[in-house]
Amino acid sequence: MRTIAIGSDHGGYQLKCALLGHLKARGLQVIDCGTFSEAACDYPVVAKDVAVRVASGAAEAGIMIDGAGIGSSMAANKVPGVRAALCYDVSSARNSREHNNANLVTLGAGLIGPSLATQIVDVFLDTHCTAERHLRRVAMIDELEHDRAPLHNASDSVSGNACDCQGGSCGCDECQSKTGASGQAGAPRVATSSLENELTELSETDLQRVAERIASMLGTGSVDAACVGPECGFCRPCGPVDPAQLREFIAMGADRIVCRGGGETVPKEIARYIDHTLLRPDSTYEQIDKLCSEAKEYGFASVCVNPFHVKRCAAILRGSPVKVCTVVGFPLGANAAEIKALEARRAIREGAKEIDMVVNVGAVKSGDDEAVYHDIRTVVEACMDGGAICKVILETALLSNEEKTRACVAARRARANFVKTSTGFGPGGATAEDVALMSEAVKGTRMGVKASGGIRTLEDAEQMIRAGATRLGVSAGIRIVQEAKGVTVSSSSGGASSGGDKY
Repeated sequence: MRTIAIGSDHGGYQLKCALLGHLKARGLQVIDCGTFSEAACDYPVVAKDVAVRVASGAAEAGIMIDGAGIGSSMAANKVPGVRAALCYDVSSARNSREHNNANLVTLGAGLIGPSLATQIVDVFLDTHCTAERHLRRVAMIDELEHDRAPLHNASDSVSGNACDCQGGSCGCDECQSKTGASGQAGAPRVATSSLENELTELSETDLQRVAERIASMLGTGSVDAACVGPECGFCRPCGPVDPAQLREFIAMGADRIVCRGGGETVPKEIARYIDHTLLRPDSTYEQIDKLCSEAKEYGFASVCVNPFHVKRCAAILRGSPVKVCTVVGFPLGANAAEIKALEARRAIREGAKEIDMVVNVGAVKSGDDEAVYHDIRTVVEACMDGGAICKVILETALLSNEEKTRACVAARRARANFVKTSTGFGPGGATAEDVALMSEAVKGTRMGVKASGGIRTLEDAEQMIRAGATRLGVSAGIRIVQEAKGVTVSSSSGGASSGGDKY
């Protein structure tokens, strides 16, 4: 179990108490270094106690709170082996870990409230420093500590008895735990491969070439049972847009509907529910431009495209209310969390307002809940920073009920906006049982549940809504409403997806 040392002076006492409960709820072991009341005390004393526990290895990371956080940072940094960072928002917390490998965070109770402090602490504890260039620079910081004074272990810091070692070099049991002092807070130092070093030097052109190659490979995957337009040639033809049918489907509970027709028959009051989507790997610039033009002309809610096209779409749609949505880690979810976050941040910088990420399914099935949380939280933070919505796709057909629940809990803990059932590229789509289970797992939050993949009949849609779905990925929406009217529907009618049932 990870151990965290926390302390405060009288000005930070109330915030410390709030964070104590949060840390224990996360399952962390907490060492409370005081103070234990709001009676006036000296922050350097408590800051030293927290810092010494971190430097000695008794705690993997430290949290120190005073009125502004500045004095405690100065005091803690006097203890060899400690890299204390004053953090005042989520970005500074993440940067202090990713770039500077800080192992102690100081907070100003007079500057931030419990909600922001909780977010800062979560980011600080769950972000890691792995890039070789950053680790090299952190080592240079450590080298500045000349003539280190003897460290005290955690128990000696109370009694005043000094350990005989010098910064962990004696090899005693107390000092063996210091081996990773310059590594991650709460995780061993990660060796970086030569491949990772090479990847950090890739140019934008190189990255685009890799993305295009991956897209071309994905083009050999499964084709959806319905398609993007009457003559697209990708799979099968779509039926015409019927406004009356769209209204009925909206009345059933859908707040977004995928449409790939021209849009000329869609009334303005319905258009705002529609995500105009094109995710086929062989989409041309001309088709993407047409997608955006239609979205602007008919007032659709968003366009959903692959990441490569985000910048192009954002430029075309600039000044219009139409949003740009994209996918990251799609469709397998097996990218490293940092790569997914990089995808999300770049997409947001280029204009995306909604991010659909695929969770690391292998980590879920391996029972590595912390890795799953880190995977989701890393992307959620990118979305928070950029003001975008984050939706987490679980690929439920590959998971047991217990695994689905754990994945939902991780998404809830990571503060995602939605959990979703499927990508449409997996072995199966949404089921009412999955939606009910996911809805129960996120009950009591503002999170939504989106059923997506394989919803092709009226009965499917009604089951999902009854089970608790707040959004439906209903690419066959027109067919479903026709069925509700008693119309005989052929397999080639109704709107549908462009590469996977999800859309």
